[in-house]
Amino acid sequence: MGLFNKLALIAQARKTLNEMGIDPFNVEIEEILSPTEARIAGRRVLLAGTNNYLGLTFDPQCIEAACQATRSEGTGTTGSRMANGTFSGHRALERELAEFFGCAKAIVFSTGFVANLGVISTLTGPGDTVIIDGDSHASIYDGCRMGGADILRFRHNDAADLEKRLRRLGDRAKNALVIVEGIYSMLGDRAPLAEIVSLKKQYGFWLMVDEAHSLGVLGKKGRGLVEEDGCMGDVDFIVGTFSKSLGAIGGFCVSNHPELDLVRYASRSYLFTASPSPATIASVRQALQALAAGADLRERLWANARKLYEGLSELGYRLGPEPTPVVAVYMGSKEETLACWKELLDNGIYVNLVLPPAAPEGKSLLRCSVSAAHTEEQVKRIVYMFKDLAAKVSLQHAPA
Repeated sequence: MGLFNKLALIAQARKTLNEMGIDPFNVEIEEILSPTEARIAGRRVLLAGTNNYLGLTFDPQCIEAACQATRSEGTGTTGSRMANGTFSGHRALERELAEFFGCAKAIVFSTGFVANLGVISTLTGPGDTVIIDGDSHASIYDGCRMGGADILRFRHNDAADLEKRLRRLGDRAKNALVIVEGIYSMLGDRAPLAEIVSLKKQYGFWLMVDEAHSLGVLGKKGRGLVEEDGCMGDVDFIVGTFSKSLGAIGGFCVSNHPELDLVRYASRSYLFTASPSPATIASVRQALQALAAGADLRERLWANARKLYEGLSELGYRLGPEPTPVVAVYMGSKEETLACWKELLDNGIYVNLVLPPAAPEGKSLLRCSVSAAHTEEQVKRIVYMFKDLAAKVSLQHAPA
């Protein structure tokens, strides 16, 4: 098999899934019916794993903005931001993002993954040190590797463990980049940002917060954990994505450091990737306005999150540490988790399947995410289907 030899373990895992009649990695959504429903394998399915936190994918104003941009500017830019791919809309969105966060500068990237790749690998390199939470997203790990800096990991959400690593660095800590996330995508828990900012004031490191899953979710104005914890003036870089609360695709970085603009000229993922389409940029600009004015959306989102978390907890399920729009359900073996995921789907509920090594601590999870667009009846239905499942599985899967 040559080059494919390294994929032998994956091939065996795929074979096992096929023998079980389960294929969780190729679910085809045949028709999108609404922000919360779709047709899968000919059945109407309730979507409870989409990250569509504010339900803006079907917002009429976002759709109209995208249509108008396509009619006037075409379907794509056909070039990178440094070539022919910077349209007036890209610059306008950067100004609006900077204003929204109260920052001096903003850069728009083609995806959230690419934003982390570009910013981290450009800011850090050989001889630098990046200190990241052990449960960081793959894009953060890949950005660190791409830059070639020394990578240190601290235990998930453990500020004391972070401080141990800072002390060991000595004077090098002043030029280290520490990266955490607002809400972690697997367990739905938040970084202890206030404690980390306190360490920043003591050790002088640079601080980046990835607000991918917390933009539009946390903070009075929806600006994320940095706003929620009152740390807007203490964080050097905020990165995020348009693919969750903003209902589109793309990524960004905002900062008060004027040098952020220099990243444009050195970031390979900015220089050599086609820029977002006019339709995407237009819909994101409209969604950002809805997010900024969307206190009611956040209230509905959090009401749904609490109902789902409390409902599953009352059934005896072991969940992530706190109620957020990401509700992680600890399961048992891989085989049990796969069977439960399939049973939920067969009964019209789509959730995310998370298996090791993607799941933290080597656990298997069924990951739910709620939306402001979910109705109270839909949340109750999700809980009801997990109630049926509870009778068939062991619920004593406490995290280590």
